[in-house]
Amino acid sequence: MVEKESQTISLAQRAYETIRHRLIMLDIAPGEAINEAALSAELEVGRTPVREALKHLERDHLVVSFPRRGTFASNVDITDLAAISEMRVVLEPLAARRAAANLTPELREQFADTITAIDELDPDDDPRRLMERDLDVHRLIYSAVENPHLKESLVRLDDLATRIWCLVLPRIPDVTRHIREHTDLLKAVLAGDEDRSEQLAAEHVREFETTVRGALI
Repeated sequence: MVEKESQTISLAQRAYETIRHRLIMLDIAPGEAINEAALSAELEVGRTPVREALKHLERDHLVVSFPRRGTFASNVDITDLAAISEMRVVLEPLAARRAAANLTPELREQFADTITAIDELDPDDDPRRLMERDLDVHRLIYSAVENPHLKESLVRLDDLATRIWCLVLPRIPDVTRHIREHTDLLKAVLAGDEDRSEQLAAEHVREFETTVRGALI
């Protein structure tokens, strides 16, 4: 019985991570109906893990359920940008500071590899690939915070910010430049410079909000 429950949790987690990624990258469009049966078949899991995943995604504000109507991808509301940024400008610098103080040898290698990958980015790359790289950078920093509650909050806010970013992406003239702005931050973390890491993370959040608002003009 315990083994069966553990297997269900594992399948639900896999379904959650797959569906969440599609939602934040807008592969599942805002307002689109979520077809449990289709997802269950595609992901090769039962309906129960999919339902559990959707419950979690509703807590993350990525889907919304209506009685007798079903579950839908939540809309991307640009008016949420200020509230999201207000939280991120506090938490992202904290995460960067903690990362600078907590790097393990394995993480140091990952940071160095990520810096190299960013330096080699091609501005003509598919925007989707560039966005995936942007997402990877944030997740890498979060992996070093050594605080599961902080990490959970950071991921949830970054997911919501990424949906907004994807929505305005066609209006961003130079996505590569935005992603390359991470390089100094990653180098500061790698160097263990807590103060500079904190400062650069705050600047990045403010620049993100400014860029999005500029794209909406």
